[in-house]
Order: sequence, then structure tokens, then C-alpha cells
Amino acid sequence: MNIKRAKQEIANTVRAYLCRDEEGEYRIPAIRQRPILLMGPPGIGKTQIMEQVAREEGVALVAYTITHHTRQSAVGLPMIRQRVYGGKEVSVTEYTMSEIIASVYQRMADTGLEEGILFIDEINCVSETLAPTMLQFLQCKTFGNQKLPEGWIIAAAGNPPEYNKSVREFDIVTLDRVKRMDVEADLPVWKEYARRADIHPAILSYLELLPDHFYKVAADV
Repeated sequence: MNIKRAKQEIANTVRAYLCRDEEGEYRIPAIRQRPILLMGPPGIGKTQIMEQVAREEGVALVAYTITHHTRQSAVGLPMIRQRVYGGKEVSVTEYTMSEIIASVYQRMADTGLEEGILFIDEINCVSETLAPTMLQFLQCKTFGNQKLPEGWIIAAAGNPPEYNKSVREFDIVTLDRVKRMDVEADLPVWKEYARRADIHPAILSYLELLPDHFYKVAADV
């Protein structure tokens, strides 16, 4: 699909997941919500449409490029706590709050918005140590033992393997738990955006003459 249709699908999903019943409860509980997974080439506008949807729907947005993070920043750091089990005091390992979850709470405090989108980019390009954490995140909506706050929707994006050698394929179980959308470059849709954004007319004229130059990714540049 093109980026315009993907944006509309995401907006519809956000509205559906944040819809409440007469008692103020979400009609679709978090456990039943399937994270959005955008798959498309780099630079096509995946992050930009997330920003647009969040702004137009009046919700907060926290965006992370997960390849910049380690397992410790995603899950949290270990710490020792004293607990009493069966009448005996023992030392147990717990974890500090995930940096990503903490950023969600900070954004809520900064904006006053209780609902939002947590967007994780390049989710299928993570390191081997972080891959199980990302699968748990998509399936269980948690980082380690910490859940995403109620009212926050998970969205993620990834690159097809032909654009990134470090891509990891998701297994069928994970794909069954996400709402996958494959996005492709589309010149007519981009021209609509360019006119609204006051892109210089010379660029539009150039692409009218050479539409094959609209989008190209070369690994040998």
C-alpha cells in the first residue's frame, strides 16, 4: 500500500483502540490490541506519518530507533532487593524501570496527555541479545516485567531484508500477533504532500519529466 493509505489505516487503528464504552473502559482491552508493524524501505516516511497521526488524533508520541539501544536500556538494570519468603530473608534480583517505559511516563508528564503511541523504529534490525526482548514487547506489550501504561498503543517499523543486511525475520507466531502493513514509494501520493508542504515547484517539474528518479536506494553509493 502507499503511505497515504497506511496513514489512514493507522489513524483508524488508533481511534478503535482508544475508543471507550459508557463506563469509561476501553472497548478493546490492551491484551487484544495488535501492535502496528510498518514494513517499507528507508526514507519512505514511516516515522513522519506516525508524527502526523499523533498530532491529528491529539495523542502523545514517543519514538525510538531501537538499534541505538542495548538490552540494559530496554529492560532496565539489575539491582538486589531483600525479600522475605517462607519466613526467611533472601536476596533477589529486580530491575530498574526500562528507559523506554520511563520516557513514556515522562512524555505524559510533559504534555499532560494520558494516551499516546510508542513507536519503535528498525525493530527487525536489533542485536542478537535484544531480539528476544523485542519479540516479548510485540507479543506481551512489556519490557522485561514492566507493562506499557494503559492507553498507549504500540507501533513499530522495519526495513525489508534487501535494504539492510542485519534484518531478522519474524517468526510466524510473532507475525500473527501484529497488524502488518507493507508500504511502497508512490509518486502521486508524494506530489499531494509536496504541494501542501510548499515543496519547490522545480522539484515537482523535474519529477514530472523523470518519474523514475523519484525514489531509489543504492547500497554502493
